[in-house]
Amino acid sequence: MANIPYYEQKDRENTLHLREMIRELPPYCSDFFRGIEPQTSSRTRIAYAYDMKVFFEFLRKENPVFGSMDIRDITLEQLDQIRAGDLEEYMEYLKYRYDDKNLEVVNKERGIMRKISSLKSFYNYFYRQERLKNNPAALIKLPKLHEKEIIRLDIDEVAALLDTVESGDSLTKKQRDFHEKTQVRDLALMTLLLGTGIRVSECVGLDISDVDFKNSGIRIHRKGGKEVTVYFGDEVEEALLRYLDQRKHMIPSEGHENALFLSLQMKRISVRSVENLVKKYARIVTPLKRITPHKLRSTYGTSLYQETGDIYLVADVLGHTDVNTTKKHYAALDDARRRSARDKVRLREEPSE
Repeated sequence: MANIPYYEQKDRENTLHLREMIRELPPYCSDFFRGIEPQTSSRTRIAYAYDMKVFFEFLRKENPVFGSMDIRDITLEQLDQIRAGDLEEYMEYLKYRYDDKNLEVVNKERGIMRKISSLKSFYNYFYRQERLKNNPAALIKLPKLHEKEIIRLDIDEVAALLDTVESGDSLTKKQRDFHEKTQVRDLALMTLLLGTGIRVSECVGLDISDVDFKNSGIRIHRKGGKEVTVYFGDEVEEALLRYLDQRKHMIPSEGHENALFLSLQMKRISVRSVENLVKKYARIVTPLKRITPHKLRSTYGTSLYQETGDIYLVADVLGHTDVNTTKKHYAALDDARRRSARDKVRLREEPSE
C-alpha cells in the first residue's frame, strides 16, 4: 500500500475487518451496516459489530429460546418477540460477563451506555424500515453517567515533561539506550501533541508533505475524513525542523516512505507506540496522574481556553462537531472564572486608617 494516505489505508483495513465480523452475525445485519455507512466511520461500525455480537451471545446464553441456536440463525421475527424487560436483563448482564475465552469482562457506565446505544441504533433502523413491528430498545433508558474528573497537566508539569523528554533524566538504563536513538523524534512528537491538541491517530497519520512551514500549519484528517489545517507556534516549528533534519538521513521501510514519524523499525509509528511513549515520560514527571495522549489534548484545550476564553475557538481547533461537548469538558474552568469575579468589584471603599 505504498502511496496510499494513512487514513485511507486504515479505512480499508477497518472495512475488511468489519466484513469478517459481519460474517459471524445474522445475514440481515449486513443491511444495517450498509444503512448506517453514510453517517458513521469504519471504526464506529466495527464497534457496533462487536456490540451486536455481545447482544446475540447474551440471547444464546441467557434466553432458553435461543440456547441451542447458532447466532447466524437468529431471525428478525424472533427479535420482534424481545421485550423491554429482556433488554433490562441485558443491561444487568453487561456489568459482569464472560467472553469466548471464559475471561471475565467488566463494563462500567460508559461501556454499558455504548452497547445500549448500538442496540438502539440497530432496532431503530429495522423499525423505520418496517421490518420490525416492535422497538423495545426505545423504551430503555440509557444508564446515568457520572462525570469523570478531567485529568490534565499543569503548566509546570508540561515544562517538566518536555525537559524530561529532552534530557532523558530518570529513565532506566535500558530506556536511556533507546532514548539516545529517539530523543529528537520523541521531543518533536510530544511538542506537537502539546502544542496543537491533535488526536494521536491524526498525529501518527501525518506525512512529511502535510507539514507546511511557510504557513506554520499541518494538514490532518479529522474523524469522518474531513481535511483541515491546524496551526502551530514557534516551539513546535523548532522541534519539527530539528527532527526533519534527522529524518532526511533515515531509510524508511517500503510503503512507509512518506510517514513523518518513524519507529525504530523504520515504519510509520503506531498509536500504541505513541501511547507507550507518553506513558513512559509522564510517569516520571507526574506518577499520580494517568497521562495518555488524550490527556495531552485536554491540556492543550485547557491552556487555549484559559488564554482566550473563547469556547467556540477551542471546539473548532480540537475538531469537536458539537460545541456542547467542549462546554461539558471545560465547565469547571468556567466556574473558576466566575468565582474569580467575586473579588473584582468593590462596593465600598476600605476605611482609611
